[in-house]
Amino acid sequence: MRRGSSSIAANPVLIGAATTLVVLVAVFLAYNANNGLPFVPTYSVTAEVPSAANLVRGNEVRIGGTRIGVVEKITPKRLDNGKVIAELHMKLETTVKPLPKDSTILIRPRSALGLKYVEVTKGKAPDGWDEGATIPLKQATPEPVEFDEFLSTFDEKTRKGAQQQINGFGTALAGRGQDLNRAIIALNPLLANLGPAMANLADDRTQLARFSEALGRTSAIVAPVAEQQASLFANLDTTFDAFASIARPYLQDAISGGPPALQTAIEELPKQRAFLANSEGFFHDLRPGVKALSGAAGDLADAFTVGEPALRESVTLNKRLKPVFASLERFADDPLVTLGVDDLTQTAKIANPLFASITPSQTVCNYWTLLFRNAASLLSEGDTNGTGQRFMIVATPQGPNNEGSPSSAPANGGGTSATTGAATRDNYLHSNPYPNTAAPGQTQECEAGNETYDPAKQVIGNDPGNQGKTTQATTTSSDTPSN
Repeated sequence: MRRGSSSIAANPVLIGAATTLVVLVAVFLAYNANNGLPFVPTYSVTAEVPSAANLVRGNEVRIGGTRIGVVEKITPKRLDNGKVIAELHMKLETTVKPLPKDSTILIRPRSALGLKYVEVTKGKAPDGWDEGATIPLKQATPEPVEFDEFLSTFDEKTRKGAQQQINGFGTALAGRGQDLNRAIIALNPLLANLGPAMANLADDRTQLARFSEALGRTSAIVAPVAEQQASLFANLDTTFDAFASIARPYLQDAISGGPPALQTAIEELPKQRAFLANSEGFFHDLRPGVKALSGAAGDLADAFTVGEPALRESVTLNKRLKPVFASLERFADDPLVTLGVDDLTQTAKIANPLFASITPSQTVCNYWTLLFRNAASLLSEGDTNGTGQRFMIVATPQGPNNEGSPSSAPANGGGTSATTGAATRDNYLHSNPYPNTAAPGQTQECEAGNETYDPAKQVIGNDPGNQGKTTQATTTSSDTPSN
């Protein structure tokens, strides 16, 4: 005889017990669902936040929208300055352990009904928070904006202003469809060119944030003069109404000519830097003269007073000079004049060394004046019939080769007196055909007429030593001739 097999389904007691066990397990799991699944390891950390803001125990903790844990407990904490913050005790999955220390905490709304969750933005720091560590308040960034705070910005005054703006925008755009179409077409090159400009504004070196803050402070400063600013805009409207009557073609042409003018300025203004630099140096050099003008102002005023009649008469003089300048113009246009000037120039170049040598004989030694003075004295004696030449007989020394007869050599002594028959010291030749006269290359002296010959010695050529630059004055025609 074979025994029949037993089954749970055939036993009502076992079925009831199993059902009761399943219900108990489901209730237990449902009760502890907000605290995570039982018997699952967790990673507990505490985060400081400015305010729990409708956050409750059991709310989710997420990273990138994925649930990684729950809020186990919320407790208040008073800081040393008296401010009260909230501490969130969180149970996280061990997959995120350890949480990097540069991670941030933010409480965000999950729905419009007020449900919240904790969002964790995972950082990249190599160090992480240990089990039970507290994430400081500085990591709770950025500061959350509650939905009611957002709605409270639209108060009655703001709503009225928005209505007026929308009404104004609608009135401004009415009937301007074609203009809008052309504007949209023009946006393509505008946006292409706007890219580099926006990149510059986004650069940290531009410090756009500081500029915005400064604008805010400026707005706060000018707030007390809002009515005056409103009057300014009203006056600007009047001004632009006046411009509207000349907008075309005058303003339009001015705007159209602006880009070429700016391009020309970009190309040409750098070339003027040298001129401006020279002008700066010129005016700097003028400062002493301008300063000196303060003392000479009176004399300058007198000069202008005296010069005014002369300037009036200069008109008549200029008219009388017109034929002279016309003649000079014809003279200058004559081709023969050019040839003559060239010949004179060549002559001057050839004669320049000669003049350089001759000039000092007058400018330094006064020889030419002395020559004409002596020539005048020579013919100064006369009567009603004319002047006569003065002369005297000079007896030459007696001796060999004396100057009274032809000689075979320069006289060098040997003479005797005609009266006593004794030897004389006169029969010596003293000749200086090319004396020094301060010319280029010569000793700087006026030697001619100032030689100090030794009577008992033959001297031919320049006298030894420097005879100086003193010559006889020529103030009157009766002066004694020089040497």
